[in-house]
Amino acid sequence: MNKSKLLLVAFFLSFALLASASPVTYDITINTSSIAGTVGSVDFNFNPLLLTTQAASLQILYFSTDGTLAGTPALTGDVSGALPSAVTFDNGTGYNDYFEGFTFGSTLTFDVSLYGPALSAPNGVSTLDSTFAFSIFSDAAGTIPALTTDTSDGFAFIVNVNPDGSTTVTDYSDQTTVEPQSSIVPEPGSLWLVAIGLILIAGVYQRRTPQLSK
Repeated sequence: MNKSKLLLVAFFLSFALLASASPVTYDITINTSSIAGTVGSVDFNFNPLLLTTQAASLQILYFSTDGTLAGTPALTGDVSGALPSAVTFDNGTGYNDYFEGFTFGSTLTFDVSLYGPALSAPNGVSTLDSTFAFSIFSDAAGTIPALTTDTSDGFAFIVNVNPDGSTTVTDYSDQTTVEPQSSIVPEPGSLWLVAIGLILIAGVYQRRTPQLSK
């Protein structure tokens, strides 16, 4: 294989590695106009089926609404932050939950970003997944599910992180749209590592290439 082909292969391999390490992100849009003005609540949780499930993390980002958050959020487990700023979950404990009172407007949007070894480097050992779930309730206590066909758990939608690193979405609400983000934006630090690797490969093959005598 000549040097140019080798560099091309190295570039695509490096890009593939970067892509696999990038977060898996979903854009969420919920039409809450049918319950606008209702004083209710919202609930986010991210839980492993067992604590042997491979490590993963999740962030709620870009939370936006014409409704109103109410009171102080209740955080349980490995959860930090407060809406409308970023909220971060880890699956290191059995139950990780963010619950907050909410007066609904006509719409609610946010991003769900999943990352960590369970997604970027599945170990082939874990056989159980972690699950993110979002619920809407029409009461402040969180006992009356709204805008969902899942009357047992009240989930509007869930995202499963599967043992092979893939993700699966289940949507229980006609008012909820869950769209995967297709763009991949590698971190600057990762790009520098790729660039250094390509330079080293080029240098090695430059030394191996015989110089023609004049």
